[in-house]
Amino acid sequence: MVVPSPTPMRTKKTRAIGIPTIDLSLDKSLVSELIVTACEDYGIFKVVNHGVNKEVVSRLEKEAVDFFAKPAAEKQRAGPATPFGYGCKNIGCNGDVGELEFLLLQTNSVSISERSRTISSSDPSKFSCAVNDYVEEVRELACEILDLLAEGLWMEDKHVFSRLIRDVNSDSVLRVNHYPAVKEVKDWDPSPKRIGFGEHSDPQIMTILRSNDVAGLQICLRDGLWVPVPPDPTGFFLIVGDALQVFTNGRLLSVRHRAVANSAKTRMSTMYFGAPPLNAWISPLPEMVSPQNPSKYKPFTWGEFKKAAYSLRLGDTRLDLFKIHASDHKIGS
Repeated sequence: MVVPSPTPMRTKKTRAIGIPTIDLSLDKSLVSELIVTACEDYGIFKVVNHGVNKEVVSRLEKEAVDFFAKPAAEKQRAGPATPFGYGCKNIGCNGDVGELEFLLLQTNSVSISERSRTISSSDPSKFSCAVNDYVEEVRELACEILDLLAEGLWMEDKHVFSRLIRDVNSDSVLRVNHYPAVKEVKDWDPSPKRIGFGEHSDPQIMTILRSNDVAGLQICLRDGLWVPVPPDPTGFFLIVGDALQVFTNGRLLSVRHRAVANSAKTRMSTMYFGAPPLNAWISPLPEMVSPQNPSKYKPFTWGEFKKAAYSLRLGDTRLDLFKIHASDHKIGS
């Protein structure tokens, strides 16, 4: 799930840089350290030897390719995305647009089964099985990563993050973005065709992203430079979300990213957004707070944050609404 943004594509230069790649087959104590460092330095990293079944990935991709290849009238029967279902160009309800079409799905099996009837009228069970199998695989990967992260952060409860995603009432969602090929334009051209999906951070705990072998994803480094992320259809990218930034009291920062759609090839990306239940409280964890590093955020529920996020546009900074300012910390309190 991503929420709406007004920010136009920035014209800042980009430069190539290596996004951390972590081999999950290595010693777990080393992996947990590497994950923490990658989250601190970049807010994104790639995992290999992740154990996700290739056949499960291929089945979902085929179903998505088949759906997006349908005539517009057929695809529109699965929409509009309010918020779930099929959407095209319009992102959210606040006027944000992009050069893409997408499917947004809740990750519980009942909802997926119901949506499948409009997405794949010829064989909805085939589509729902492909989605459910994929969700199960990437949820397990997300939980493994989050448990390793908790270990690397020296959390007393190693399942403090993953428990929220495993919860039966988890608000996690699956999104498939399809970026049709567009005419390539020059760097100076302000044409909105360059915007596949505008600049934003993800509000959830963590995102698992996979794309086909077509470039387009870019992240914004801490110094404001935009960095292209080379695609890798065999790996998965893990992206720190706003909620994880709050849980770690700002030690880990959510990364701002965007997708450009100036390729001669069609790009498709799939995102699993790991989120807590709507009534789950989000606030800095005790291990992340000290007299030298007081809490930076007020407690709020995921439902409250989600509502606030949807009231803004895509590039707006949501966490500022819940920040505790230095003047709020009373001496001796």
